[in-house]
Amino acid sequence: MSTSTDTAATGTAVTGIGRLFRAVAIAEACSWVGLLIGMFFKYVVVQDEIGVQIFGPIHGALFVLYVVVTLLAARRLRWSAGTLVLALISSIPPLMTVWFERRAARQGKLQAS
Repeated sequence: MSTSTDTAATGTAVTGIGRLFRAVAIAEACSWVGLLIGMFFKYVVVQDEIGVQIFGPIHGALFVLYVVVTLLAARRLRWSAGTLVLALISSIPPLMTVWFERRAARQGKLQAS
């Protein structure tokens, strides 16, 4: 059974900007996976750039979208400067946006106050 809202560990519904942040964070991490697979094939398996040519621009666009949505979420959800900095730093290592999203959801930072 699915509903139109997600529920964080606190039991409070995640809607609006929190839900958008969650979706973009997961999409950015998935694009990292695609890019890493493309780089593996480019440099190890077949020396063909097609995977990087496909996933490079996708990852770049989702990275920029993640930064923009993070800034919007920080403002609307009233994140502290430390939370904002951690969210932005999490966009650099592969798959860290999912780690941050899960952490923020556990701490109730994806719900409007």
